Amino acid sequence: MATLCRPTVSVPEHVITMEQTLDLARYVHPDHPQLELALRLIENTGVAKRHLVRPIEETLAHPGFEQRNAVYEAEAKARVPAVVRQALADAEMRPVDIDLIVYVSCTGFMMPSLTAWMINTLGFRTDTRQLPIAQLGCAAGGAAVNRAHDFCTAYPEANALIVACEFCSLCYQPSDLEVGNLLSNGLFGDGVAAAVVRGRGGTGMELRRNGSYIIPRTEDWIAYEVKATGFHFRLDRRVPGTMEPLAPVLKELAKAHGWDAAALDFYIIHAGGPRILDDLSKYLGVASNAFRFSRATLTEYGNIASAVVLDALRRLFDEDGTPDTARGLLAGFGPGITAEVSLGNWTTGRETT
Repeated sequence: MATLCRPTVSVPEHVITMEQTLDLARYVHPDHPQLELALRLIENTGVAKRHLVRPIEETLAHPGFEQRNAVYEAEAKARVPAVVRQALADAEMRPVDIDLIVYVSCTGFMMPSLTAWMINTLGFRTDTRQLPIAQLGCAAGGAAVNRAHDFCTAYPEANALIVACEFCSLCYQPSDLEVGNLLSNGLFGDGVAAAVVRGRGGTGMELRRNGSYIIPRTEDWIAYEVKATGFHFRLDRRVPGTMEPLAPVLKELAKAHGWDAAALDFYIIHAGGPRILDDLSKYLGVASNAFRFSRATLTEYGNIASAVVLDALRRLFDEDGTPDTARGLLAGFGPGITAEVSLGNWTTGRETT
């Protein structure tokens, strides 16, 4: 059975607080007709602070898409290696033990993918498979886990490395005045995460079953408009209500495995915002505290896109004391509207049933 091992997560050194975010919104958009609405929405995110790859003065000054993408590449190459090395060490793996690298990111573009650079620079074998995923947004964290699980199921002796690299601040658009875009300016943060999925052995979430689901006719609810200035985030006001149709999907996946989604021992959920977590708690029928790891990520880092589920899982590891064979669910949500869901048991390396 494939096991998702302890993630390593790193956030940049530049910090912006909620108070600073609100002050900046007032300063940059003093005459916006819906400023008060945008400020309320930002306050309601529950984000206390976020981390940025560049100081706020540089973040606010848009130098153009070409320069921003160059910053993305430089920062990825500077920050990913240490995170990868620690994730490998925590899983008791070496670069040569990895057979697949799944790299997920929606905040910059490289071709070839960073996977090629990693293979050439960090000691991975030249026959390591590459799977870059760029267009699943926040759902890509769950998708990365599921694709790594699929690979290790097909090749039981193989190991996979997941890397999520998200610099959301590089998508800041000062001239974009849509309320959804203003909300995103106070919600998203930057972070890098990595985790190993071992085909055999390891401590962590032993992956049992996975599934994907897309809510029909919602593909324009979360989207990028790609313009000369880069990626412009679009968020439909109906997105916070998507847990009502998605909760039954999670229930059905658990039921197919003989489990009750309302009676699991741990939940690793993408924290797109507090409404998402509140509604999922309601429609799954679980206590709000069940999503404490996701809420902590949202509060301390903001929405770090595909890296959220890995950070929430890291917090489960840090809490310590999860009993062997504890049952859990991991879910990422993103554009589509897409859900990527995993079920698994906690394991310390011995076989579970």
